Amino acid sequence: MRINDAQPQVGSKRRRRRVGRGISAGQGASCGFGMRGQKSRSGSGTRPGFEGGQMPLYRRIPKLKHFPLVNQKEYTIINVKGLSDLAAGTDVSLESLLEAGILTTNDGPLKVLGHGEIGVALNVRAAAFTQSAKEKIEQAGGTWEVVA
Repeated sequence: MRINDAQPQVGSKRRRRRVGRGISAGQGASCGFGMRGQKSRSGSGTRPGFEGGQMPLYRRIPKLKHFPLVNQKEYTIINVKGLSDLAAGTDVSLESLLEAGILTTNDGPLKVLGHGEIGVALNVRAAAFTQSAKEKIEQAGGTWEVVA
């Protein structure tokens, strides 16, 4: 048996501390709370998470929606319905869309989204595709390719 194995008897209870009952009781006068200050006063102390008026940690950390993502990828986006006006068999890329006037600005790599319908077979090359965009391009008989 070791000292860390020692435990009180089952059902035994430790007597409560009776503070403020004189110097011989061991917790007289200031009752072990020190001299002055917020923690020596009666009543409960501060609430959990209170940092003395400083903005608490749970309010400093962004954990809800509407916080900007760090190093967020910026894409030039187009829906598949924007590609439906092109001729069948066309090779579609960011450069070809800018030349055709379908896209007006280059905001980064091209990403194809799946909103709308497409009825022509196209060869689409983009940096990213949504799952629905891939399915709709394949259903129309076209191909998609991810380029870096």
